Amino acid sequence: MKKTLVALGFAAATMLPTMATADDYVIDTSGAHASINFKVPHLGYSFIKGRFNNFDGEFSYDPANLAASTVVVNIDTTSLDSNHAERDKHLRSGDFINASKFSTATFKSTSVEDNGDGSITINGDLTLHGKTNPISIAANFIGAGSDPWGGYRAGFEGTTRLELKDYDIAVMGPSSYVDLELHVEGIRK
Repeated sequence: MKKTLVALGFAAATMLPTMATADDYVIDTSGAHASINFKVPHLGYSFIKGRFNNFDGEFSYDPANLAASTVVVNIDTTSLDSNHAERDKHLRSGDFINASKFSTATFKSTSVEDNGDGSITINGDLTLHGKTNPISIAANFIGAGSDPWGGYRAGFEGTTRLELKDYDIAVMGPSSYVDLELHVEGIRK
């Protein structure tokens, strides 16, 4: 029995250095190096673009084992900003996202897939307007490296489309969806 335990201990000790672990990052929102942008059709004639000014999040990233990577993002829906105060008030109202009742949207990844072509798919659950649905984000790794302040950073971009009806958000005219464009730069903890 003692020899078995010693052998198992030795096997574990020799394997640990070769096992990669994910690095943990905090999304750099204080330095404005990340953004959550949206584009929604307006009555089928044009598009309205905007962003959420306030959000936070973290991710774990292991380039050698993307499946071990995770993402969590919290969005302050009251920070919706389309660069038009009256429209923003209407979009935040009960007619649309009801930000006073549902002030936080949350994304939590459930899996990260390597697509084999340099792109990745981040699957997860998005809770918005009191409803939780699975979504997939088409993402790309931009780069990683040391920054001028002694830290280490990693950056990604991604896109996804949300069907408004999936979140019980009102639709005006033929505008049934919103496209999200995500830019994320994280600082390694």
